[in-house]
Amino acid sequence: MRIIDAQVHIWGSGTPSGDHRQVSAFTVDELLAEMDEAGVDAAVLHPPVSWDLDANALCEAAAALHPQRLCILGQVPLDQPATSRPLLATWRERPGQCGLRYPLVRADQQTWPFDGTMDWLWPAAEDAGLPVATLAWRFLPELTRIAERHPNLRLIIDHCGVKRGGKGADAFAEVDAACALARFPNVALKATGAPCHSLLPYPFRDIHDGLHRLYDAFGPDRFFWGTDITRMPCSWRQCITLFTEELPWLQGPQMERVMGQGIADWIGWRAA
Repeated sequence: MRIIDAQVHIWGSGTPSGDHRQVSAFTVDELLAEMDEAGVDAAVLHPPVSWDLDANALCEAAAALHPQRLCILGQVPLDQPATSRPLLATWRERPGQCGLRYPLVRADQQTWPFDGTMDWLWPAAEDAGLPVATLAWRFLPELTRIAERHPNLRLIIDHCGVKRGGKGADAFAEVDAACALARFPNVALKATGAPCHSLLPYPFRDIHDGLHRLYDAFGPDRFFWGTDITRMPCSWRQCITLFTEELPWLQGPQMERVMGQGIADWIGWRAA
């Protein structure tokens, strides 16, 4: 089984946000060494532009060196549509770029899904055939409208679609809102960062039910394993075995889809 992590970061400067490792740099060589140790075959880089403005270029350089192991969901500035929109037409010609991803964690970005700042992105990405991932728990109703208006735009809900910082059963208290979006065939979900939401030690049994509900809603082709490893409270290997050994409802060919091939197909990563 080929294991592909749906979300990892590398960076070369800045102060990492949230619970990420508080180091000034995390290099591609360090990432690949940890992947090798854990048995991760490939990964999708998410440039952490919120703290390293050069992260896009850093990730493209890494993907150019390791095209069989790394691809990217990158960024163009959302508040500069005149210069950003033309980039999307040839985005896949850049090293490793398979789509776009916006966490929207900065204070000045909180209103962007609602105030028109992002309105240009959805049709432009749809026309360019670029999937867009986003940390959407704050604006799931708006994402519903986006999915309806742009049926050929592949959307990805980040981090299980649950409240950032939520813990235990409380983290998944509103999971039905994320599950409801599964009715749109152009919406998928990354089950990334799951261990962060647990109040228990491995195997994090207080989040199993929430994961099961999301899997039942989205199915193996639209439910993607991943870690966001630089903020995990456990080892990369435990992030893997949580899904491959501790969830009895995830077996066989469905497990293979969840653990890697599903995300590769969704974003059109041919090297995988």
